[in-house]
Amino acid sequence: MGDPKGFMTVPRKDAEYRPLKERVYDYGEVEQTLNEKDRQLQASRCMDCGIPFCHWGCPVGSKIPEWQDAVYNGRKEEAYYILHSTNSFPEITGRICPAPCEKSCVLAIHEEAVTIRENECATVEQAFDAGIIKPNPPKVRTGKKVAVIGSGPAGLAAADLLNRAGHSITVFEKNDAIGGLLRYGIPDFKLNKRVIDRRLEIFVEEGIEFKTSINVGVDILKDELLETFDAVLLAVGAEQARDLPVEGRELDGVHFAMDFLTKQNKIVAEQIIADEDQILAKDKNILVIGGGDTGSDCVGTSIRQKAKSVTQIEILPKPPEKRELNNPWPYWPETLRTTSSHKEGCERRWSLNTKRFIGENGKLKQVEIVQVEWEKDETGRWNMNEIPGTNEIIDAELVLLSMGFIQPVHAGLLDSFGVEYDKRGNVLVNENKQTSIDKIFAAGDVEKGASLVVHAIQAGNVAAKNVDGFLRNE
Repeated sequence: MGDPKGFMTVPRKDAEYRPLKERVYDYGEVEQTLNEKDRQLQASRCMDCGIPFCHWGCPVGSKIPEWQDAVYNGRKEEAYYILHSTNSFPEITGRICPAPCEKSCVLAIHEEAVTIRENECATVEQAFDAGIIKPNPPKVRTGKKVAVIGSGPAGLAAADLLNRAGHSITVFEKNDAIGGLLRYGIPDFKLNKRVIDRRLEIFVEEGIEFKTSINVGVDILKDELLETFDAVLLAVGAEQARDLPVEGRELDGVHFAMDFLTKQNKIVAEQIIADEDQILAKDKNILVIGGGDTGSDCVGTSIRQKAKSVTQIEILPKPPEKRELNNPWPYWPETLRTTSSHKEGCERRWSLNTKRFIGENGKLKQVEIVQVEWEKDETGRWNMNEIPGTNEIIDAELVLLSMGFIQPVHAGLLDSFGVEYDKRGNVLVNENKQTSIDKIFAAGDVEKGASLVVHAIQAGNVAAKNVDGFLRNE
């Protein structure tokens, strides 16, 4: 512990956001960074607890007290290597992770948690600036070849660790660029794509081969993969979005959130999108259905596209501002989250159900919503009931469905591979992340269900360990 009294003498200091009147006119990253001295002071607040609940709360098991101490004492190289030992790309989680580590920090009992996520991002950026982060290809190759299908966080994490183990890795991606959800699902104002490309350049120099615009299951079939590679890892995510099959769903103007975000990310990347294929919020009343992070991303993107108004609704009740008695520290707080996008101009409403979409000449014009209440039955299950007389018609020319993902897409790749599914429709795996088919493994949302990026990274880490063991036992 660098400063035994740091947590008493130094208050928590967040980096804050770029000025609102500046950031809404571009897609540059919203979050700012503190200077090096301030970062050291923030790191001094870590208490090196006897039981590091931050480490317990972090899905990848980051050794937080150790690298915080190194940051405080100016040991940049040590700080980075400790951080990197459990996470293949901490510069990404340092930007977009909701930081379960901070929610379980002992100082969070008094709402003064260490700025772990911001310190993480700063640690990696300082290491890049100092030339500490360099390609480090394996000295010896095993002669084994692994195909990783999907280049999201789970696939990239697994590819990195398997490559470090000396296996020859080929990553296949159906899109035109590597990154999966990181590239096309997260707006640039949260994650500049140069951050991804910088890490990919290192992966390439370390020997990982990337193949884009290849639809495995169509362009390359299962038998060919199994003949060419010693193991296959499925990391294609959970892309089957939850739909809203109500009256008027077919109207022009009702879209899935991910289609909207993907198109904007491609525009920012200077790709040409045909006019008829664009989904634009300019001068429209926008309704975002779903209160999670993806919905928040739709809010920020709509504001940057110069929407007339933005409303976000959620079917569940409004979360409390503070933890309730049945939600104690150090568990994840079921409390209200307000993002930078919400602060840019958005009306947020809760306990609302969507009844129907109303159109004119095939185009969306309005949406009917109704208030709901939630009650527990005798078995303890929550039931939703509409409140009579609370129906309301609101103007909306663009609706973005952001209600999460229910499972991976079965048609095509997964069905052609013949893998088994669990009760929720995810790919069925055993404790070693192995599917029902020999030599084929799965990791991330495809087998866990949609979750956080940091959970996908951990799933990739676990899969890599088991694929490596499988190859060495062979």
